[in-house]
Amino acid sequence: MMTYSFLPRYPLAVIVIAQLFGTSLWFSVNGVGPALQAAVGLSEGDLGLLTIAVQAGFISGTLLIATTGLADRMRASHLFAISSVLGALINAAFIGVAENITLAAAARFATGLCLAGIYPLGMKLVVSWTPKHAGAALGWLVGMLTLGIASPHLLRGLTLNQPWQWPLLLASLLALIAAVMVFRLGVGSHLPAKAGSGRPWAGLSAFKQRSFRKAALGYFGHCWELYAFWALVPFLVTRELERLSASASLQPWLSFAVIALGLPGCVWAGKWSRKAGSAHVAFVALLTSGALCLAYPLLGSLSPWLLLMLLGLWGVSVIADSAQFSALASAHSPPERLGAALAMMNAIGFGLTIPSIALVTALWSSQSLAVIWWLLPGPVLGLIAMRGLNHHSPRA
Repeated sequence: MMTYSFLPRYPLAVIVIAQLFGTSLWFSVNGVGPALQAAVGLSEGDLGLLTIAVQAGFISGTLLIATTGLADRMRASHLFAISSVLGALINAAFIGVAENITLAAAARFATGLCLAGIYPLGMKLVVSWTPKHAGAALGWLVGMLTLGIASPHLLRGLTLNQPWQWPLLLASLLALIAAVMVFRLGVGSHLPAKAGSGRPWAGLSAFKQRSFRKAALGYFGHCWELYAFWALVPFLVTRELERLSASASLQPWLSFAVIALGLPGCVWAGKWSRKAGSAHVAFVALLTSGALCLAYPLLGSLSPWLLLMLLGLWGVSVIADSAQFSALASAHSPPERLGAALAMMNAIGFGLTIPSIALVTALWSSQSLAVIWWLLPGPVLGLIAMRGLNHHSPRA
């Protein structure tokens, strides 16, 4: 029988692996998008709707746990485990309703609700175990989130000759494993397992702190760009493969690679933050991805190989700042309200992903690479908002 005695010795490893497994539910449908289009007749707009439904569910879930105080009233490891189990079951149930776009969107919305108990609570668990190196530790966590979001493309590549249902079932299995891992691990000693009464809207009180507001506004600009870019990756990769006259079977592998490159980006950013500070690292990463937003459409006629390399660089930089924004927010939030503050910040940030995803998926067929410029306001406004934070904020 398997023993879990090693879990307390390596809590960060357990949490980040569980995050990888749990967040494989996020883009599970996107990973089989082309197969779904062929099997049940979904359009690009329908796929965009399903992606937006997950985001809307996540936003609703984070608002729910933030405004009710559930994020700080319930043991974080238990809420994470329950959310993972429910998410796994709903993700598997999507298979039975995929042909009905209304029911399919409802299933994806419910999956997003469950993800609200996985991602923000994963951040809280990391801080509870590794408070002294939150920036580096959260770098690993967000890196695994990135790999989790990329994993459906990998699962599709591994099961390319199998029915489209297989990757979804594998993602559900991974989420169930995540639930067991975190449930057995528990909560670290830095934060209490339960934190008081968890007053409604307690998360909003963190916005009274100037540094928290700056970190949150930078994070909001980052969110506008990030998920819309991830939604565009399969389209951008397919465009270059067609220009190369290469096999379409390479698309899931290359899409996985572009998104998964965010993992080393997050880890590198976390290590650098220990020397330069989280604010400086976040500023540089956001500046890099913003520059790519501006330049990429202008370079569309150049070599497909060059554009694929730029996509890889974009995949590294577009997520590297995320953990640093979370670390900065954690450093400037009251510890007893940390879960609610992070959940509230996530809810607002992910709310901004809905219009950006809707824009790029709806306009791709008519504007092609020019849709990327719709992402540019996010990095620009985020950089403006965090200028003071970049120069005066302490290391997180």
